Amino acid sequence: MRSIFCLLAVALSAPFSYTAEQPNILLIVSDDQGYNDLGLLGNGIITPNLDRLAEEGTRLTNFYVSWPACTPSRAALLTGRYPQRNGIYDMIRNEAPDYGYKYPPAEYEVSFERIGGMDLEEKIIPTLLPDSYTSAIYGKWDLGTLKRFLPTSRGFDDFYGFVNTGIDFYTHERYGVPSMYRNLEKTEADKGTYATYLFEREAIRFLEETAGTRPFFLYVPFNAPHNSSALEPRIRTSVQAPGKYKAMYPPVETEYRKVERYRYGGPAEVTTPEARERDYRASVTCMDASIGKLLDLLDEKGIADNTIVVFFSDNGGSGGADNAPLRGRKSQMWEGGIRVPCLVRWTGGDVPAGVVNDAFLSSLELVPSFAAASHHELPADLVLDGYNWWPALRGEEPSPRSTMFWKRRDQYAARVGDWKWTVMGEKQRGLYHLKDDPGESRDLSETDPGKLKELQAAFAEWESTMEAAEPRGPFRDF
Repeated sequence: MRSIFCLLAVALSAPFSYTAEQPNILLIVSDDQGYNDLGLLGNGIITPNLDRLAEEGTRLTNFYVSWPACTPSRAALLTGRYPQRNGIYDMIRNEAPDYGYKYPPAEYEVSFERIGGMDLEEKIIPTLLPDSYTSAIYGKWDLGTLKRFLPTSRGFDDFYGFVNTGIDFYTHERYGVPSMYRNLEKTEADKGTYATYLFEREAIRFLEETAGTRPFFLYVPFNAPHNSSALEPRIRTSVQAPGKYKAMYPPVETEYRKVERYRYGGPAEVTTPEARERDYRASVTCMDASIGKLLDLLDEKGIADNTIVVFFSDNGGSGGADNAPLRGRKSQMWEGGIRVPCLVRWTGGDVPAGVVNDAFLSSLELVPSFAAASHHELPADLVLDGYNWWPALRGEEPSPRSTMFWKRRDQYAARVGDWKWTVMGEKQRGLYHLKDDPGESRDLSETDPGKLKELQAAFAEWESTMEAAEPRGPFRDF
């Protein structure tokens, strides 16, 4: 695989016309950030750079991801296809470490977390943009660890980051297993450095080398503010964050408390809720500072107006997150698990600044929207589940999206217009009118049984469509 340096050298020697018709794209995704966790919303979290992005762009309040946890959500945003269509409709991970089990190296090498990956027939954003674009990903991949599944085997030109669902922010290990890669090779060269700083470093390097030479797609999926994937309860029960950012928040009286039995094993010492919230917020603020450096560099290079910047969380918040006024959290089908903060800035594309837009939109819209912005025709045989969102963001037309569906094992949800049917097991289910009740507190199943049947029928039709779709691995039996 050629390095990005070789690719850029070829690009500079080749004839190329760089115009506003091919905007740059900077896609930033946080990990488990709460719906209410932006400083401008007033809950006390410090995010001056995300607030700036909202002031200079549009904040979406009705924006959804396609799954309430990371792996399927990431596959869907990169493919523009529902998890049930692209084949990644559950997590690529091992469950045993959750209960204190550390895999021996030989056993880990043949475990599902090591050998599972996104179907090789799936096309992702870098392959769905014009050939003139160069692309890179720095951060969390989570779509397979074998070489054939890694980003530079799927269309990205450069990759530095980790390959599974979570890591220790300093050792870069997942439950003791080294997990950081540069392109196709595992690396421990930066062990000991906080992960957010590393992804910032790589993104800045890419921008310094690329800005102004050719259009780019830069994907920066931070692992902040996801809990650390360590076996030690003291580390695992919170988010790791540098001390300078913890010091920006009020001190907590007690950081750890003893429990008779830790959730995943025997007696242990775990992080208190107060410390967990502080750590979570410090992690977000640190990530925000890194985002600010990327935004500043776009300004410095004179390309900010011609760069699409999109920011959102991969799923609802967990740990110390604040999902208010939504119900639920990560891993759940309530709004708090699937509706996330989203900011979009594209000055050169007439996306209005300082606007709050409540259009019903989703991460499935990225692929067709980026293709439209770059004037690129998508393959005729590619079935997408998203829409071009630019007219809705500019206020020219209503959102093209009127329905969306979610399924995770025996949990599911359907949104049709302003109505939503949520099922979280036999005892937690209901029909809700989201415009009047975004917190899903008033079940209208009995007062409007006709509407309930309508949403159930819509979900059944969607489910049949997904079942009839061309099968994809790794979970589908075909």
